[in-house]
Order: sequence, then structure tokens, then C-alpha cells
Amino acid sequence: MSVNQNRRVGNRRWRAPVTIGVAVAALAAGGLGVALADTGNTKASPGSIVCPGVAGELPAIPARAQAEVNRNLALLEKQVDEANARLVSSAGQGGPNFVQNAILGPLTDKRISTIDRIAISIGRGGTKPAGLDRLATCSLSTDAAPPAAPPADEAEEPAAPPAEEAEEPAPPAAAGAISCPDLAGELPAVPAQARAEVDRNLALLDTQIAEANRRLESTVGQGGPNFVQNAILGPLEDKRFATINRIATAIGRNAARPAGLDALAPCALSD
Repeated sequence: MSVNQNRRVGNRRWRAPVTIGVAVAALAAGGLGVALADTGNTKASPGSIVCPGVAGELPAIPARAQAEVNRNLALLEKQVDEANARLVSSAGQGGPNFVQNAILGPLTDKRISTIDRIAISIGRGGTKPAGLDRLATCSLSTDAAPPAAPPADEAEEPAAPPAEEAEEPAPPAAAGAISCPDLAGELPAVPAQARAEVDRNLALLDTQIAEANRRLESTVGQGGPNFVQNAILGPLEDKRFATINRIATAIGRNAARPAGLDALAPCALSD
């Protein structure tokens, strides 16, 4: 075998271990990268933003202010939803004061303006409610807060079993139901050309009542004495007023427009 052939064979024998070593190193590095990626995917829950209820703290709302108050109450809910969405999308960002400075602070400013518009609107037709600004400030609620440690002298004592005579907490009071005047029975003969539109809006009235009853059940125990009127019955009346007006307009295009149907818009809470 010539000298050059010996060199080529030697080079091949020397390169093989190097190639295997590089492959092993690459696999090891890849495995390490996966392990590091897996450990960085878990994020703590950012919690949620909790704000005082405003609807239940309002006095009786004058009829002419009801629509504007309802719009601003809906705006308050939208502001909280947007703040919670920002809270989730920015989890892990900033320093210890990020949530207060970037989310809770701006939310308080928005709520102050909106609550002030509600108070002004009520004041135009009655007495302007005072002290509502205290409801503007929200806070961050974290579900993962650790339980408080027991006192030192009681830490080692086992928890006492529940007494057999202990009574279960009383369930919340029944929500009742929302009852509204029947519109279909108060309509005149409906022209054939208007029948489809009238039927659609009559079905919409039923949907509105069903939605209000669901809201009534889901908010049992919330708010003050005016909560149901301000947060449920008032908005429902506005929706019914608009829907009833569309029914009257549809009939009026091909016959005499029925009058006095607006009186059927308000609903009431029945036990």
C-alpha cells in the first residue's frame, strides 16, 4: 500500500468518531432545548379584575334618564371585560406595579367618568346621587392565594370534625319571574304584507323576556334594593319599547298604525 493510500485510510478512520460525536452532541443539545422549552410554558394565572356593582347602588331612575343610564351601565361592564382581556394578554409583563399602573389605574379613570355621567343623567330628572365615585376603584382577585396559616399554638391540633347538628346554609331566596303584558292579543288585524315582520318581532319579545329571566336567576342576591329595576327591568323595557315600535310601524305601512302600544313595554317582577 502506498503512503498516500495509508494517509487516506487514516483520515477516514479519524473522521468517523468525530462525526458520531457531533451527532451525539446535537441530539443532547436538542433534548436539552426541549426540556428547557417545556419548563418555560407554564404561567401562573393572572387572576381577574373585580369591581363594585353600580346598578344596585342607584336610586330610582327617572323614566327619561333610563336609556342613558342603561347605556352607561353596559359601558361599565364592557370596560371591565376589556381590562380582564388586557390582564390575560399581558400576563408576566412589567414589574410589580404593572397591573396597577397599566390596567387598574386607567380602568378607575374610565369608571369615574362613566359613573359621573350616570349621576348627572339621574340628576336632570331628580336628585343627583352622591358618593358613587367610591364605586370606581377595582381590585385584582387571585384565585390561587394560599390559605392563611393557623396560629402557632393551634398549628399541630387536628381540625375538629363538623358538628352533627350543624345546619346547612340557607339557599338564596328565589328570584321570582318577570311578567310582561301580552302584546299579540292587543294588536289589530295584521295585514298580510306585515305578517312576517310582526311575527319576527313578537318572537323577539319572547326572547327578551327569557334572557331577562336568566339574568334574574344568575344575579340572585346581588346589588341593592334597586338592582332588579335598574339592571334588568329597565333595560328590558327599553328593548321592548323599540320592538313594539317596529311592530306598530310594520302594521302602519299597510293599515292604520295602532296607537297606545307603548304602554305595554314595562314589565314587573312577580314572586
